[in-house]
Amino acid sequence: MKKEKFNIITDSCIPLPLENVDTDQIVPARFLKATTREGFGENLFRDWRFDKEGNMNKEFVLNNPTYKGRILVAGKNFGCGSSREHAAWAIADYGFRVVVSSFFADIHKNNELNNFVLPVVVSEGFLKELFDSIAADPATQVTVDLPAQTITNNATGKSESFEINGYKKHCLMNGLDDIDFLLSNKDKIEEYESKRTL
Repeated sequence: MKKEKFNIITDSCIPLPLENVDTDQIVPARFLKATTREGFGENLFRDWRFDKEGNMNKEFVLNNPTYKGRILVAGKNFGCGSSREHAAWAIADYGFRVVVSSFFADIHKNNELNNFVLPVVVSEGFLKELFDSIAADPATQVTVDLPAQTITNNATGKSESFEINGYKKHCLMNGLDDIDFLLSNKDKIEEYESKRTL
C-alpha cells in the first residue's frame, strides 16, 4: 500500500449522489478472495461499472470522462453494511484520497483512515451545495486542508470544519500506519521499559 503523506489536496471530484451505499456495492463479495490490497481498484463499484457480460456501463460516473479527480463525493450513510476492509482497499487502490459524505458507517470510516483515505463528514447543506456545484461545472474543485481540518468548495468559497481523531491525523500527515508509528517511537518505548521496575 502506498503511504503518501497527506497535507492539503485541491482537486476536482467524482460525484456519487446515492444514499446508503453499502460495502457490497463498493466491492462485491465475489472479489474478496484475495488477501493482498493490490488490484482491488479495478473492482470498485464493479456491478455498477459493468453489466453481467462485462460490458462497460457508460452511464455510470466512474466511466464518464467528464468527471475526474481524487475526491469522491458520496451521499449520506456511505459504507454501511458488512465491515469488510476490502471496500476501503478498493477505494484507495482506485486512487481516491478523500471521500466526502454527510455520514459514514463507523467501521468503514476507520477502515478508510487505516488505508490512507480521508473520510470528511460535512453537513447535509454543504453536501447538497457541493453536488449542485459539480452538476453545474464538472471541473469544480475542492480544497481539503488536513492541518486546518477544513474543506472548501472553491466554486462558492464556502468552507466547513471537519473532525478527525488526533492520532489518525498525525499518521496521515506523516504517512505512517500503526506499525510505522510504533517503530517511530521505538526509542521512547525502550526508555520507558528500561525504567520500569518489576
